[in-house]
Amino acid sequence: MIRKNLKTLIITSVVTLLPILIGVILWNKLPDTIATHFDLNNQPNGFTGKTFAVFGIPAVLLAFQWILAIGTGADPKHKNIAQVSLKTVFWIIPCLSLILSAIIYTFALGYKVKVGMIAMLILGVIFVLLGNYMPKSKQNYTFGIKIPWTLHSEENWNKTHRLAGKIWVVGGIVILLTAMLESPYIIFPVVIVLIAVPTIYSYCLYRKEKEQ
Repeated sequence: MIRKNLKTLIITSVVTLLPILIGVILWNKLPDTIATHFDLNNQPNGFTGKTFAVFGIPAVLLAFQWILAIGTGADPKHKNIAQVSLKTVFWIIPCLSLILSAIIYTFALGYKVKVGMIAMLILGVIFVLLGNYMPKSKQNYTFGIKIPWTLHSEENWNKTHRLAGKIWVVGGIVILLTAMLESPYIIFPVVIVLIAVPTIYSYCLYRKEKEQ
């Protein structure tokens, strides 16, 4: 699997590490201590040294990228994962690396950043993208709604993912439309619904199959 997607992995790895180059260019303008975590009011509540902010964060994200790739390759059913879905997922971490570093560097240089709005936009886009590919996902152990009932039955997997795909796209659009509000009172219930509904639906299918 890794050999088949090696070109994509190399490109996404380079993109993931690209913020290091940007950080080196901005090095003398960046403060020694940089905010890397923010609360719901866009206020920094977590700080780290400049070296880790520039070099460490992209490196950690790159490690996650390759753990994901290796884990997928070890999946006995990795051939069931559509290539277009796999490449979409592989691009999520590189894009996050660019966006997170842009937020961190921009704030460190003294500019105001609406972190909450950006976070909601990212989450909304992820749900829309994954929702589009969810119905096309065949049974596997890496991507999708991996709960006992979907893994037990291929029919349960297919029906659950068809439903999940629809509501994840709708939920993602809702998150995108309400991103300007930056309200946790909107996003948290939406995310809970997007997780709970497919899970409950899958269990109901399992009970129905068991009764029959």
